[in-house]
Amino acid sequence: MHIRFLFIVFFLSCHNSAQAIPSFKEVQKNFLSSDAILTDRNGVAIHQLRINPKERKLAWVKLEDVSPALRTALITSEDKRFYQHGGVDWNAVAGAAWGNLWNKKTRGASTITMQLAGLLEEDLRRKSTARSAGQKITQALVAKWLEHSWRKDQILEAYLNLVAFKGELVGVHALSRVMFDKHPSGLDKIESAIAVALIRGPNASIAKVAERACTTLKEQALPQFCANLAGQTTQYFARLTAKSDVARTISGPQLAPHLARKLFAVNKNALAIRSTLDASTQEFARDALVRQLSALVDRNIEDGAVLVIDNQSGDVLAWVGSSGALSDANQVDGVLALRQAGSTLKPFLYELAIEKRWLTAASILDDTAINLPTSSGLYIPQNYDKHFKGLVSVRTALGSSLNIPAVRTLVTVTPELFFQRLQQLGFGLRESGDYYGFSLALGSADVSLLALSNAYRTLANQGQFAAVRSSDKDPISLAQAKVMDPAAAYIISDILSDRAARAVTFGLENALSTRIWSAVKTGTSKDMRDNWCVGYSDRYTVGVWVGNASGAPMWDVSGVTGAAPIWQEVMQYLYQHKVAQKVATKSAEQHISPNVAPTGIVTQAIEYEGQLEAPRTEYFLPGTEQKHISIAKPDQIRPVIRYPTAGMLVAIDPDIPPERQRIRFAAQGVKQAAWLLDGKAPSKPSKVNQSALNIDWMPWPGKHLLQLVDHQGKVLDQIRFEVRGALVLEPAQQPKRKAGKIRS
Repeated sequence: MHIRFLFIVFFLSCHNSAQAIPSFKEVQKNFLSSDAILTDRNGVAIHQLRINPKERKLAWVKLEDVSPALRTALITSEDKRFYQHGGVDWNAVAGAAWGNLWNKKTRGASTITMQLAGLLEEDLRRKSTARSAGQKITQALVAKWLEHSWRKDQILEAYLNLVAFKGELVGVHALSRVMFDKHPSGLDKIESAIAVALIRGPNASIAKVAERACTTLKEQALPQFCANLAGQTTQYFARLTAKSDVARTISGPQLAPHLARKLFAVNKNALAIRSTLDASTQEFARDALVRQLSALVDRNIEDGAVLVIDNQSGDVLAWVGSSGALSDANQVDGVLALRQAGSTLKPFLYELAIEKRWLTAASILDDTAINLPTSSGLYIPQNYDKHFKGLVSVRTALGSSLNIPAVRTLVTVTPELFFQRLQQLGFGLRESGDYYGFSLALGSADVSLLALSNAYRTLANQGQFAAVRSSDKDPISLAQAKVMDPAAAYIISDILSDRAARAVTFGLENALSTRIWSAVKTGTSKDMRDNWCVGYSDRYTVGVWVGNASGAPMWDVSGVTGAAPIWQEVMQYLYQHKVAQKVATKSAEQHISPNVAPTGIVTQAIEYEGQLEAPRTEYFLPGTEQKHISIAKPDQIRPVIRYPTAGMLVAIDPDIPPERQRIRFAAQGVKQAAWLLDGKAPSKPSKVNQSALNIDWMPWPGKHLLQLVDHQGKVLDQIRFEVRGALVLEPAQQPKRKAGKIRS
């Protein structure tokens, strides 16, 4: 009675285990591919990405999509009576028992259904040791339950998708793609025989796999295919480890690898993400980049990136992170990589100067040599072509990307104020404005194509800044920050769209011209290491970077010859194909057009003294308009202290005579002014140059406040600096002391 009771308990536990087996639909639904799928905004699959490093499973394959040759080989090798038995093949069980009795090597009695039971039930999965008697009985009961609950075709389909073949490969889909470079529907008789041989022995040698495959072929009356089977098996095994065949593990599209990696890294549990990309735009942008770089292969250039943003919604329509096979560093995402900005920051500098009413688009700037003292020595900027244009308007200076006027403008704006504006635009610069100094006007800061393009989108939206969206996982940006004055942003857009303003440097016909209204700016960093072209139309912002991920310089490639042709191609494609502009929220504000003047802007006909530039109609902020522009006072900028620089640290050397260590105070933009050092006039200078307002001051240890004031005592500019060290002075030179304080 006791033994019978234990048997009943054991049977019921096995029965309950069988009842816990999921249905076919549940197994199919819960099947997780090792790859995730990125779709475009319309649901079109554009990228398949490996996210499970432990095993390789591709999409579930239906039985009708599996080669008949493989189905036949599987049944021949593993379960000849599959369609006759009810889960357990008692004939095979008897044969295996008889063989074991006589110590003969025979195939196991496990049917395909029983093997499937072992794949579905955690307790039945094959470990390093053989299954116990209890596990075998449970396996048989589960197999009977499957045969009762599932159809034969469902059992076979689930088995082919769940069975492990070799190494990390799970399921016939992964095996077919990796080992045979084809879909499971295309497997031939030899490939099918090799595949089922791997089920029997995933870790078997090549010779053993070939031997088992030949046995399966002979059992199908196909001995003629065994002739060169060993050689073919060797070739197929080689594909499993060949680095050049990594692409064989991917069965889906490979259109947006960099964005896919970014999105699935953030959304770790997601197997499918809908991006904001447009598949056709993504493909065209990628191909345009590859075409241009292929044409410049003799110019030492191999990398590039393209970004397309919808101005209104902020949706990213194209994210091309590299040139693919042309690059030796195609895993680097050129959209996010930090590179030197070159002249692409100039529009934001001039916008700030116009917004502050320090300049207008008609103001005259001096494009001649300039030497600026800095804490690290003289800064001597140069124009791109090494030539100077003399007196030019702000419109010409920006349109033709002249360097010297931009640096002069930054002297007025100050590096720190410009730095703060760039931070408001989302650049996230790592250093301070004083760190970059006056070179910030020429783009010495490292920026990403994503940040730069979105900053230009802010110009397109007349100063309204908002974050971009790249997928349905990103929040819809309803909050917009007003970063720029709309009228100043409009004036900059008008300058960047002005072909005549570009003519001084680029001529009238170049790759910056489009058939639709567009505003665009190029940039080239030092030694031609980075090449940019960023611009916008009424609806889209397109940014392009080309260069080398290694930082190696290009050979004679400028913004107009490198990045601009790609920009032009993509911009014109967007309008020819009328890429849909979709705003994901009903509460989105009315679209702001960059080429429609905002309220309050003043239109004024102007003329220049001496016909410096041709008469034209110009745009002004209210109160800054002029009709006649005089050339008597170029550099119409506010007074500034040129030296010392803000935050400068001066160290006194005790081995150098004091008279040789004087600090020269220098200012610009004013003729009549006075100095105040710590609230008092400095000691009588040894040298005075009233026209340049330069004086030489004997440094004294401590922290100092230097101010430039007008004749009414109004502070025009001020900076703080520090002197460290000690001076040995004669008694007559010693400063008077009072209450423990030093007065100079």
